[in-house]
Amino acid sequence: MIVLKSAAEIEQMAAAGAVVVATLAALEEALEPGISMRELDRIGEEVIRSFGGAPTSKGYPGTKESGPFPAAICISPNDMIVHGIPGDYEAQEGDIISCDVGVTLDGLIADSAATFAVGEISAEAQRLLDICEESLEAGIAAAQPGAEVGDISQAVQSVVEGAGFSVVRALVGHGVGRAYHEDPQVPNFVSSYRGPVLRPGMTIAIEPMITAGGHAVHVHADGWSISTDDGSLTAHFEHTVAITTDGQRVLTKAAGVLVP
Repeated sequence: MIVLKSAAEIEQMAAAGAVVVATLAALEEALEPGISMRELDRIGEEVIRSFGGAPTSKGYPGTKESGPFPAAICISPNDMIVHGIPGDYEAQEGDIISCDVGVTLDGLIADSAATFAVGEISAEAQRLLDICEESLEAGIAAAQPGAEVGDISQAVQSVVEGAGFSVVRALVGHGVGRAYHEDPQVPNFVSSYRGPVLRPGMTIAIEPMITAGGHAVHVHADGWSISTDDGSLTAHFEHTVAITTDGQRVLTKAAGVLVP
């Protein structure tokens, strides 16, 4: 069931989105060779809580085998796509690190992700990041009232595959707001699923997940972390987007300075 949001709820999601933006900025600033993923997670949680928010990922239910997610931020290095559990791994020069941040503020949620470079990275890794961001912007541009979810999928896939990269098919975007994951699903590739027509009040997380190699993936033994089968580099960018009568509104982009 698709949960439409009121104008007031969308404003509250934008407030949560501002905390997400501040958190991602702090993570990017702290990310340098030698810092552990566990320390990045500590920094992220500290920022979220300083604004009165709660990290939505922390304690998020998993399977009986995996248990709930144990950290505040999903941090996924290099060939890991999503849901990485921050641990002792230390960032190295040339790494690319994906940080996925969900914030709950006064009962409403915003969700965003970015992949950051550690120091100097290869030209191909930079191109992967650039194309992933470009595909996200194309998906957002397609998210107009009256369009279908499938129009977002087509826009993302065209940019990614046109650049010679692959779209992950085992993972998709989603509705977000009152819950972390709501209807509808928002794939980054075209299939027989076109999804519903976008209408005002819908709030969705558009999140291209792409690889420099193939699209096949596997889940690690922890039950959360997901990496490419072929070890190829991955990139992940995400924004929470509200559909309004005037078009689309990105709720997780910087809009001035937020002070805790």
